[in-house]
Amino acid sequence: MQLDEPWVRTAPDKAARFGVKAINRALDGIPGPNIVHLCFGYAAMVKNKPAGYAFLSELAGSAAAQISIEAAQPRLDLGVLRDLTGKTVVLGVIDLNDPAIETAESVAARLREALRYVPAERLVAAPDCGMKYLPRATAFGKLQALAQGAAIVRRELIGTRG
Repeated sequence: MQLDEPWVRTAPDKAARFGVKAINRALDGIPGPNIVHLCFGYAAMVKNKPAGYAFLSELAGSAAAQISIEAAQPRLDLGVLRDLTGKTVVLGVIDLNDPAIETAESVAARLREALRYVPAERLVAAPDCGMKYLPRATAFGKLQALAQGAAIVRRELIGTRG
């Protein structure tokens, strides 16, 4: 189950009072993996996204097993991932505002940077958000780059363990 949560990042002062409690209540009793996606809004609609999350560290104390964040379009400093110790991070590595299709190597570079802060077993590559506003061929190309970039990093990780 994934909650798309645009509010905690836009009103962190109010979220500090009851954001985590509300998220925990919404997820209570839900079987299976649960995720909170911090939504900046569809790239087709929201062009200027903030460069950071004001409420990220508080989510480390939430019941969500996974936190999904947009990181590609806002060029997020991935050092903030330190705040999510113990959570699986679903990391946006595909910029949905840029019509250019990422290369597999650019995706791999973003994942390598994230691995400085999150162990491989708790890192999931994803697009920043939904792809519904992209032409089909562009979306497909971006997803291919995502899969190929993740495969590059996976091979590197297996090679370092062997």
